[in-house]
Amino acid sequence: MQVKARRIARPFAAAVLVVCLAPSMLCAQQYPSRPVRLIVATSPGGGTDTLARILGGKLGERLGQQFVIDNRAGGSGIVGTELAVLIFFRKDLWRIATMWLKSLVKPEYRGHLDARMGWYIIIGTMPIVVLGILLKDVIENEFRSLWLIATMLIVMGIVLGIADRVGRTDRTIKQMHLRDAVLMGAAQALALIPGVSRSGATLSMGRFLGYDREAATRYAFLLAIPAVFGSGLFQLYKVVSKEGVSGPYGLPETALATVIAFVVGYVIIGWFLKFVSTRSYRLFVWYRIFLGLALYLLLGFGVISA
Repeated sequence: MQVKARRIARPFAAAVLVVCLAPSMLCAQQYPSRPVRLIVATSPGGGTDTLARILGGKLGERLGQQFVIDNRAGGSGIVGTELAVLIFFRKDLWRIATMWLKSLVKPEYRGHLDARMGWYIIIGTMPIVVLGILLKDVIENEFRSLWLIATMLIVMGIVLGIADRVGRTDRTIKQMHLRDAVLMGAAQALALIPGVSRSGATLSMGRFLGYDREAATRYAFLLAIPAVFGSGLFQLYKVVSKEGVSGPYGLPETALATVIAFVVGYVIIGWFLKFVSTRSYRLFVWYRIFLGLALYLLLGFGVISA
């Protein structure tokens, strides 16, 4: 089973790297005297942002090319990914939204699972929204250290591994209660610390609470929609309001980043749900630990700066 997982993961990871880095490689060859922007469609401190900060410097050395890491286009990537989530879970979301609205005016619907799920998503979103607003400056400045990111990659990878191993796996999403929604929402708020995976933190809490992998994963995706979509729209608004559509990325660049994020996100969601329904999170645990250790080595030997 482990061999099969590696066979799936390796070509998948290689394909993602090729899609992400090929445009910059082509630009470097066509315009060797010009700096090339690596536009990172993710939040500052996210996994892709961290890899880009490393790969950008090494690519520049290999190609004799100046690479500029720029993650201000993150909003388009976040919006594209969340559009993929919206479409993939459209039936669930429509059912939850309609039942939740009905429950506001008809008391007999308030005990329905979908009506309760609507409240669980709203309540679970509050911690990350409140803390994100209160700690905005700290997150964008003091929390950007690669030492912190490397540490959290390893720590949360170990936490996910322990949660997956000790979780009872005897609860489904139909058995969710308000307490669980609050705890999983609090876990999601940990993702404000760079290096902490939003889904990984939520999945860990879900497994500690005894939910099976598919239930924990499905709720993690649903819970992330309001916060992540709102964050992406806010980042897009900041970029457009500051630089306009004629800034470093006009409408074509923003649209391309959104489309790529949407396509990749949609494929990954389907693959991930099928993967975790029959396998453990071990692959992702080792990925986080390996990346964290690699960061420690690169920082320790002075290859990259924090």
